[in-house]
Amino acid sequence: MINHLKVSLAKGASHQARWKLMTPASEFWDVTPERFAQDVRKLDQPAILRGLVADWPVVRANRDGELGAVEYLARHDIQSDLEFVSAAPGWQGRFHYTPDMRAFTFERHRARYRDFLDVLGAAAATPHPRAMAIQSLDLETYFPGFVAAHQMALVPAEVAPRVWIGNRVKVAIHNDPVENIACVVGGRRRFTLFPPDQIGNLYLGPLHVTPAGTPISMVDLIDPDLERYPRFRTALRVAQVADLEPGDALYIPYQWYHHVESLDSINVLVNYWWNRALTAFSEPWEALVHALGTIGQLSPAQRAAWKSAFDYYVFKTSGDPGAHLPEFTRGLLGEMSASDLEKVRAMLVVSLSRVNSRSMS
Repeated sequence: MINHLKVSLAKGASHQARWKLMTPASEFWDVTPERFAQDVRKLDQPAILRGLVADWPVVRANRDGELGAVEYLARHDIQSDLEFVSAAPGWQGRFHYTPDMRAFTFERHRARYRDFLDVLGAAAATPHPRAMAIQSLDLETYFPGFVAAHQMALVPAEVAPRVWIGNRVKVAIHNDPVENIACVVGGRRRFTLFPPDQIGNLYLGPLHVTPAGTPISMVDLIDPDLERYPRFRTALRVAQVADLEPGDALYIPYQWYHHVESLDSINVLVNYWWNRALTAFSEPWEALVHALGTIGQLSPAQRAAWKSAFDYYVFKTSGDPGAHLPEFTRGLLGEMSASDLEKVRAMLVVSLSRVNSRSMS
């Protein structure tokens, strides 16, 4: 019955009704590092961590009014120029491509933090303001002392927090090759999340020209065009939603897609990205791009042959591909020493250099 209702709503009902029928993300209270590791992270599912940062000074400052959190940060401001983005009211807070995809709906600006706050505060008093946001700003660089006063025990100690400040904006569906804990410290936010296997139902945009470095869905979650993007109905059936208040946090597992909507005129979020699965050579994203330029250009039969090879060697669908070999002969199929890794890196550099030489000749 629920799935049937979700499909019906996806065909034309309001987005508020649609969200009410989405699966709520799991909720956890009083999360300690031990409980996070054992009960939350192992599930590989989004999880709302209620009240995780409710005692942070910046959250307590927010209780004095909607400007509390941003004014708290102003006390630590180094008074240096920073970047923010803004979009005209007609785009309804959506940072995305223009309809012809020849530009973005937003512009980039530079200003001092205090000047940005003046504009943000003035916008809060108008019925149809420009959407504006500071995005992914390194907290300790621009607001020294924040990290010492706001400890996060759930992530590795070296992980640097970043801050997002703005008004009612919408960040399109995207994913990140990292794990993420997003802490709401001012205003309310709604996250809508999709598992990684929904990639084929999200209609991702270009890989090479993106608003912020990662591909985004072409579907407007708030008002989806389901005639143009029919497979998005399938994604909606498995979507999870998380509504967060100041002091709440959300754990987003590795590569989960998410849409973020700021629901108030002043919103502040602090997040932590980290990756405990660092690879020996480069980011998996770079391997994907390289594969698009090589395997992606082959015939269907040739691609099928390489798919079998990737399934066997990379995804290990038949088990350990080196299990039948003596350990000293396994090379890339086994655990490599630092010396082995350096040799493979050098081999790849030489190989790519030859490709570049051929393309330039």
